[in-house]
Amino acid sequence: MTKDITTPQNPIDLYPGPPFKKQQQPNPGTAPAMDPKPDHGEESYVGHGRLAGRKALVTGADSGIGRAVAIAFAREGADVALSYLEVEEPEGDSTAAWVEKAGQKAVQLPGDLSDEQTSIDVVDQAAEQLGGLDILVMVAGEMPTVDSIDDFDTETFDHLVRLNLHNLFWMTKAAKKHFAPGATIITTSSVQGFHPSPALTEYAVTKAGILNFTRAMAQQLAQDGIRVNGVAPGPFWTPLQPSSVPNEKIEVFGEETPYGRPGQPAEIASTYVYLAEQSASYTSGETIVVSGGEPLH
Repeated sequence: MTKDITTPQNPIDLYPGPPFKKQQQPNPGTAPAMDPKPDHGEESYVGHGRLAGRKALVTGADSGIGRAVAIAFAREGADVALSYLEVEEPEGDSTAAWVEKAGQKAVQLPGDLSDEQTSIDVVDQAAEQLGGLDILVMVAGEMPTVDSIDDFDTETFDHLVRLNLHNLFWMTKAAKKHFAPGATIITTSSVQGFHPSPALTEYAVTKAGILNFTRAMAQQLAQDGIRVNGVAPGPFWTPLQPSSVPNEKIEVFGEETPYGRPGQPAEIASTYVYLAEQSASYTSGETIVVSGGEPLH
């Protein structure tokens, strides 16, 4: 879908809202199979050279927020390395094509980031193939729905923690070797890190951990001239939904927000751009909530 972003528009009816059609997908899900299809800014995001010459690694870049960030970064002048699961290669190819269409270099690095060595290798390969690295954006994650503690599964939780939390430590440690002062790290938490839903307890615990990682690491890396910030999305229309939550929740997804609808990935990409650009030089240790007006306090 094409959106005019040059004139003021009512955000409430800018994109579709519930009720949505029933739709379920196996994990990790794909954007093309969603109805309506998510908007990643393919036809709407306009760059202004805010990241010219920068070299970024974006995880979860095949679809959803990661894809929107990769497209926005490329249109702002950055070369982008794209991380995603091997099974997501077709969508990864599509994201890479959009990056190249913007005139920037795209490096594709499929692999499972719940594995420590893979996480390290992805960072090192990104730096090698891009000729350096100064932005690390970590979006990749999973969101299992577990209705009761009786259904808690240690193996599932261990995998979730390795992907959603351990991965941040592995990739940050690896990226620090390539960074120079002025580099930046952007994490992706969630409103669940502030106000957890009962059926998303395990996920919410990891997202609260990301909030604290962001605050602590910003202080630790300050003397190295490295900024660390985060983004906490509210309900966003991405493959995480049909692959992770039941139909009865998908049908009404986003209705609890003041806007009465979920956000589209295209609506959050500029937040990552702001945190990555040099004009945000005095911003570190912060997490920006993007939730369609839903208050957290």
